[in-house]
Amino acid sequence: MNARTSALDTLVFGVDIQSGDVRGDAPSYALVAFDGENIDRDVVSHRKLRRLVEREEPNFVATDNMYELAADKDALVHFLRELPDGTRLVQVTGAERPEPLSRVASRHGVPYGKDPMKEAEAAARLAAGNVGYEVSAFTDTTEVKVSRGRSTGKGGWSEDRYTRRIHGSVKTKTREIESELDGAGLDYERDATEKYGGFSNAVFEVEGRPEDIPVSNERSGDVRVEVERVRRDGIEFEPLAKRRDHVLVGIDPGTTTAVAVADLDGNVLDVLSTRTADTAEVIEWIIERGRPVVVAADVEPMPETVEKIRRSFDAEGWIPNSDLPVDDKLHRTRDHDYDNDHQRDAMAAALCAYDDHEDQFKRIAEKVPPRMDRGEVTARVVAGEDSVETALAALSDDDEGDEEETEHTPRELTAEEKRIKQLESQVERLEEHVEDLEDTIESKEGRIGQLKGDLEAARSEERKEVRERREVSRLERENSRLERELDQRDERIEELEGKLARLKELWKLDHSNFADVSEKKAGLTPVKPVSKFTKDAIAQAHESFGLATDDVVYLRDASGAGRSTAERLAEVDPKVVLTGDGGLSDAADRVLFENEIPVGPADDVTIQEVDELAVTREREVEAVIEDWEDRAEERRKERKAEQLDQLISEHRAEREYGSSEASGQSP
Repeated sequence: MNARTSALDTLVFGVDIQSGDVRGDAPSYALVAFDGENIDRDVVSHRKLRRLVEREEPNFVATDNMYELAADKDALVHFLRELPDGTRLVQVTGAERPEPLSRVASRHGVPYGKDPMKEAEAAARLAAGNVGYEVSAFTDTTEVKVSRGRSTGKGGWSEDRYTRRIHGSVKTKTREIESELDGAGLDYERDATEKYGGFSNAVFEVEGRPEDIPVSNERSGDVRVEVERVRRDGIEFEPLAKRRDHVLVGIDPGTTTAVAVADLDGNVLDVLSTRTADTAEVIEWIIERGRPVVVAADVEPMPETVEKIRRSFDAEGWIPNSDLPVDDKLHRTRDHDYDNDHQRDAMAAALCAYDDHEDQFKRIAEKVPPRMDRGEVTARVVAGEDSVETALAALSDDDEGDEEETEHTPRELTAEEKRIKQLESQVERLEEHVEDLEDTIESKEGRIGQLKGDLEAARSEERKEVRERREVSRLERENSRLERELDQRDERIEELEGKLARLKELWKLDHSNFADVSEKKAGLTPVKPVSKFTKDAIAQAHESFGLATDDVVYLRDASGAGRSTAERLAEVDPKVVLTGDGGLSDAADRVLFENEIPVGPADDVTIQEVDELAVTREREVEAVIEDWEDRAEERRKERKAEQLDQLISEHRAEREYGSSEASGQSP
């Protein structure tokens, strides 16, 4: 594709699909670049087509079917969004119900062929002649967003200073854009969110297209600027060449000039408000929308600007008897939408002018024949001050003159020629019908393909949503399981921390006679309490803090223990056993005594509780042990005396038994 030429200062790209399908992997396109004189042709991929559009920025990208460039509505909106600001997509075959390209080309005298390159050329030539409809997914309102270019998290400074700097930069950029919009004379609304140190973001709703706005996309450091046209609810079509019917025009001049256009039936067709357009641009805007019959103002006398525009069209002027009250304007425009008071005033002027001329317009319409232009007759009567009959006669004379100029007398055809002509006409009609049917089939097949694509996309989206829901459910279950495990681990950690604390206390109690812990604790010894003198209580104490040789064991309740329980305690080999409530059973006392384990009352020592452990003074324990040893020595002596008495008794019994036997024998 050659570089752009400039014969008409208008470049048009005509596009038609060459092979493949836009829903496939690699469609190719026949591309024709037309500038009014020169034509360049090429076959390009979809990606290269978009690069060329971005580079050359043609006025129009013309096609006979917009869905040859995009698979569905969302893709079409994406395609329209990526077009350069001055480039418009045009469907030359019509709006919602397009005609066959061959018929449109024939009607406008444009060369046509079924080859894709010929169809692309026909589309380009038609768009260059303002044939077709602009495809639009966006309004003429542009949204400019100013926001933070980076997160307000820590960035090397203290967080407050960093955040304040970012918000200050956003506010500064917002004021710069506001100044640029004011300098360009654009209408806009601003909505800003104030945060610490400035703005966190600001949004401008600007009346105008991106190419009319002196702001572009930007990202620099702390600030990001995004410019985007406001999207419509759907896809809309706007004709490139508007029919110039006769209209009524209302004008509200001033710093902001507003213009409203209504047809001869009182329907508002279009409305404009601008702060930048001069009188010539306003006149050009009106010309694009129709031929004024009446130009109206809402004040008396008619302002000079309105009078100048009226004279330029040689139209009838209309003003009220006195300035229109605001209440009357509000009432008359209650059924119409407008953006500001200026548009309302212009609209009220046009509609009030229609109200004054309504009866006259109806009388003219009743007298105008069906095939005659009612607007032209109305213009001659209202602006030219002709009667209806005079206007009709003048227009009829013009038509007759035209007919005379083109009138000719055909020769009489033979019967055979008539038959041939009749058959040719019939064949032509049948061929046209076949072509229409083929175009209908092609259109239906395209629509079926589009619907299949939409259905597959919907199914794919549904499958994706189902997978996402399943994944979310799985993650929720996994999260619940992990939370339960975390709770269990927290409980276990808490339990182990408690046990560790107890072990630390025990280590302190066992360590170096407390001399390295505290001077006040010097001379103390640990005491390990056992709640009851049972095997279970001994096992629980051993599990909690351990029972070891030379421990001081404190039996809170010493009663009820038997021989086996005492033997279990004796296996520990404690230094001393202190007894609390209840007394030792004889069996337990005997086992402990036999194993030489000192036993003494807990009341003889001072016990201080430390959580589950306890301490007492070592000298008091030694005193208990010494007391037990004294008692044990006495007990041993008593046992020896008892054993000696028992031996003496047994010896005496044996002697007496022997004597009795000797005396009982016969000599």
